[in-house]
Parts: sequence; C-alpha cells; structure tokens
Amino acid sequence: MQETLRIRTADAEVVERPDFVEKARRTWRSPELSRGLSLTIRSLRKSFGDNEVLRGIDLHIPAGQFVAIVGQSGCGKSTLLRLIAGLEAATAGTISFGEEVRAADIRVMFQEPRLLPWARVLGNVEVGLGRERNSPDAQARAAKALDEVGLGDKRGQWPATLSGGQKQRVALARALVSHPRVLALDEPLGALDALTRISMQQLLEQVWRDQSFTAILVTHDVAEAVALADRVLVIDDGQIAHDVDIAIPRPRRRGSADLAALEGSILRHLLKSSDDPPV
Repeated sequence: MQETLRIRTADAEVVERPDFVEKARRTWRSPELSRGLSLTIRSLRKSFGDNEVLRGIDLHIPAGQFVAIVGQSGCGKSTLLRLIAGLEAATAGTISFGEEVRAADIRVMFQEPRLLPWARVLGNVEVGLGRERNSPDAQARAAKALDEVGLGDKRGQWPATLSGGQKQRVALARALVSHPRVLALDEPLGALDALTRISMQQLLEQVWRDQSFTAILVTHDVAEAVALADRVLVIDDGQIAHDVDIAIPRPRRRGSADLAALEGSILRHLLKSSDDPPV
C-alpha cells in the first residue's frame, strides 16, 4: 500500500493514500525536475454561517501540474483556491502538501493588480519578497523578475503610468520574485481586453514552464482553461463534478478542433448544471 505524509505541524504522520490520489498520479505526465509542491485535499468543507460552500472535496494535484478550476458564479471555486493558499480556514477536512512548506512557497495573484500607488514598479515587486525585502540582493531579484515578464524597462515608473496589462505583469512579477512552488491564480486576466488576455496567457504558460511550479487557476473562461491547463476541474454545488485531463501536446494552437471539442464538452456540462432544477 502506498503512503503519503500529512503535514500539520513540524511533525508528520503517515496516512493511507486513497484511489483518487493514484488516479491523479497515473494521468499526470510530470516533468522530471519539477520544483512544484504536490497537494492532497481530503473531505474538505467550508461554511459561512449556514451556507455550506464546499461540501466534501477530495483532490490530489501532483507536483508541477497546471490545474484550472471552472464553474458557475458562487459554486465555491474561489473559496477552494483561498483555502489552498491559506487565506481561509477550513470548516472540516485537511489540505496536505507533499513536504513541509514555507510562507514564500505559496503565492496568490488576484484579478486586481493591487499595486501600491506610492511605490515605483521595482518597489512593488520587492514587496513579494516579504521578510527578505531588506536583503542586499532584493533589488536585483526584483529586477530579474521584471525582466522575466518583459517589463525590465519599466522598473522606475509609477503604477499610474502603466496599462492594465502592464499592471498585471507587475503583479505577476511580484508573485514570482520569491520563486514560489505553488502559484494560486484567482481570475487574474478577467478584466483584460481579448488581445492582452491572450498575451498574458502565453506569458503565464511560459513562466510556468520555466519555473516548474504547481499552478492552480480559477477562471470563468473555459477556452482559457483548456488552452493553459493540464487538467480542468468543474465545481458544481460545492463539489468536483467533472475532472478533465487535457491530453493535448504543448504548444497548443488556440482555435484547434481538439481544444474546441474539449471546450464544448465542458461548457455543455456547465450549462446542464445551471439548468438543473433546485433540489
């Protein structure tokens, strides 16, 4: 029987690995040198008062996988992401990583850039270093992160002078500067125009391939999900209703018949669930 470690404190205990973990491991074509963390979720529940948003989530994400989460508004997808990122506490259940984690190992990128208007671009990226912001190499690390997102020449500018896409690139650089092992993305491209959005999708895929972190993307855009992800989870009524393996080689050609077929299948599932009568 295979086993895994559940990390709760500095100590760890051995627990049995259920079938859903083995299924995820078999279908994932993991890069050999992934820096990402794996994570296992068991019987996860989250309630806000009498409103139960998540109703028993069981999920395993192998190290380095790119997972997209889609679903109707209010289905619990952003709540799940916030629980994984440690921004919310679960009502019940556990979230376990493959090894002990540091605060810098998990970073979040939100829909809004959330840049500090009183700090220049370089200073905004340095914020992502947290406690290491005062280290001698902080500026050099921030400058390198800006180079990675194509904004090396903007380091001395104020956020107000940037376009929407440039602001999101700064937010991405801030998330990447500490070299996270899990990057949680909460609809970060939702407010961008179509062409800027495609450009940012390509950038996200490139930095994910370069840095080999585990990526978890919440999005309303099913086309975006199938273009970027290795796997798409459909959340319905607080549960995982559909788990789709995107077995299409990269680089993927947007608009291809294969991607369109997968997108159509997921959309049909979403539309069907929205038409179901209330229980």
